[in-house]
Amino acid sequence: MCVPREPTIPDAMQDLPALWYKPGVRSMTGYGRGKSEVEGSAITVEIRSVNHRFLDLKLRGAALDPRHEETLRKRIGVAITRGALSVSIRLDRQASQAAPHIDVDAAERVYSDLRSLAETLGTSTEIPVALVVGQPGVMVTVSGESEAQAAATSAGILEAADAAVSDLVAMRTAEGAALQTDIESRLETLKELASKLGELAKTGPAEAQKRLEDRLGKLLKNSKVEVDESRIAQEVAVLADKLDVTEELVRLSSHFEQLALLVRDPKPVGRKLDFLVQELGREFNTVTSKSQSANVARLVVDAKAELEKIREQVQNVE
Repeated sequence: MCVPREPTIPDAMQDLPALWYKPGVRSMTGYGRGKSEVEGSAITVEIRSVNHRFLDLKLRGAALDPRHEETLRKRIGVAITRGALSVSIRLDRQASQAAPHIDVDAAERVYSDLRSLAETLGTSTEIPVALVVGQPGVMVTVSGESEAQAAATSAGILEAADAAVSDLVAMRTAEGAALQTDIESRLETLKELASKLGELAKTGPAEAQKRLEDRLGKLLKNSKVEVDESRIAQEVAVLADKLDVTEELVRLSSHFEQLALLVRDPKPVGRKLDFLVQELGREFNTVTSKSQSANVARLVVDAKAELEKIREQVQNVE
């Protein structure tokens, strides 16, 4: 019996929640929310995740220092490897921390542009100050943060992001457990169908021989032509070789074992699972093309129906 090896956690990940490394597949869809407070200001980070071939991370909301933004991206990337993530950062400051301020340079530029427009249009209308102040970029909000306060705010955002990621991973893990249960259940059904295919495959040569003899019997009915039994044996041997699906059944069994191991692997395995499902489909198609049995065809149809359901689940595995 193969005992799964306990995953090694890189140094950069030592301070992350242990939940992220429990064995089993994880879903790519989920939601996480984290909060923190910095000098009375509330910081909220929300993360929404949906399916994606790779990791697609988008940040929205409150601006971060570029260095801290890079840190945030790396920390999320350590915990999550696939999915389209939308990270929303909301910063609710105290009223005293933010005050409106007029950008005089911007106001002068706006006033000059409006005067030029008035001259071009041939109008002498005075430009009211309220109109100038109401233009974008003239009235701005200045936080008044010192460098130390800005660093504290960034640290608070990282703290809230860590909590949001932990919440998100917990949800993705819970959904992944449901996916794993469903995949394993359907895998058992596939194994049973493959076993029945193996039993039917054993009768293939005998059925082929009977069909050949029946055809010859009809063709040679009331004929004095003698049948060469050795030639019939040769033809039956050729048919038996063409109908032999032993290799396909062996590969199916191997793929089943790999699939069972992968759904319990602590590492992201979505792409590997997707590849295995495609390979299983190819093997079942080959079994159908080789066989001349209607019973085999019916079993393969049932197997491919189960396989399609597994494929749909695998599309959501990280």
